[in-house]
Amino acid sequence: MQHQLAIDDHPSQPAQRVCHPDSAADARDFVRGFVALLCPTPPARTIQNLLLLVSELVANALRHAGAVTAVHLRADRERIEVLVEDPSSTHPQERRPDLSGSTGGFGWPMVHSLALDVMVRPGPCGGKTVQAALAR
Repeated sequence: MQHQLAIDDHPSQPAQRVCHPDSAADARDFVRGFVALLCPTPPARTIQNLLLLVSELVANALRHAGAVTAVHLRADRERIEVLVEDPSSTHPQERRPDLSGSTGGFGWPMVHSLALDVMVRPGPCGGKTVQAALAR
């Protein structure tokens, strides 16, 4: 049995976990496991937005950078932060959405609409880290 990550147990330490997914589906499973450990559990809408946000960030990293180095999730009383590391130093670019569905262009604007804030910075071992936060 896993111990719940109760925010009140360690008010100065955010709850955090890391994974190395091979797919967006793996990342969504990781999110579900992380959220199940949080106490109190975030609202259903927050969980859905978190699943969508992580799925988009991981899918974009796989598509445009070729891999995901790590996914970090952190939660405190006010926020849930997502950090997705990949091996490419190229920053995400907003593109005109392709309504035929062949080249995408919807993910990056969706990330910005879901998140309170989004930052892209150099990764700890090269590449980049995309960081996004949701209200808890």
